[in-house]
Amino acid sequence: MNEFEKNVQSKRNDAVDSGVGFFVSFGFFATMFIIATVIKVIGS
Repeated sequence: MNEFEKNVQSKRNDAVDSGVGFFVSFGFFATMFIIATVIKVIGS
């Protein structure tokens, strides 16, 4: 067993962290899409 397995810095579940990262990036791109759609509708 190596030193890093004995001294774990974060005991949180990796699935939670990856889920949060996915939804944050998804929210960012969804917001960009909504803003672009609103600009397109106003411009036409």
